[in-house]
Amino acid sequence: MTEPIATPEPERLPLTLADTSRRRGCAAAAISVILGAAVGGVVGLIGGRIPGLITAAVVAGVLGLLTWATARRKIWLAGHRVVARTIGSKSVDLHAADRLELIVTDVRGVRTVGLLVAEKRKTINLSLAVYSGTGGRELGILALRKLADALAGSSNTAGLVFSQLLVAQLRAEARGEAAPDRPLFQLASVAPSGKLAQRLKAEAVTKFVANLP
Repeated sequence: MTEPIATPEPERLPLTLADTSRRRGCAAAAISVILGAAVGGVVGLIGGRIPGLITAAVVAGVLGLLTWATARRKIWLAGHRVVARTIGSKSVDLHAADRLELIVTDVRGVRTVGLLVAEKRKTINLSLAVYSGTGGRELGILALRKLADALAGSSNTAGLVFSQLLVAQLRAEARGEAAPDRPLFQLASVAPSGKLAQRLKAEAVTKFVANLP
């Protein structure tokens, strides 16, 4: 009797854009301690030494935990599934995603273009690019190519639009165009300022993609 052939697992392609360097992690930890000490100092002046120390420890601990969780967060593409891991892990099948949206966040002049993917009750926000001024960081060519391919096979109509957007981004990179001339940068620029996070309307993104060269 012939044994069934095991199907190999899809290769994991990293999609993490965040800077997780050791230097940045140490800086974030130091900021957590400083903020904890500052808040604890204020409480100490009002309520006494013990409440101040407790407050400082709690604030520094919470911020430190958030910093650790952020540094631990990894996102990768396995076939047509996006997987995110922090303390636990969750995955969204792009072919079966019931919600696909572009989100632009603006924090102190640093704009992040993210792709929100959701399937049932599972949601993952995947950063595609981060811009400040006229430059920034973007997902690599291979990551964008594979992500575009996976989105093209989605049953969600928005998947094809976002796939075409990423293909246009790749073409702009291949032509050697500067960041301000690339589609993701342009989308980040046209989003109204003054809002921490905003979803771009599907109709606006579709029209934008249709007018791309």
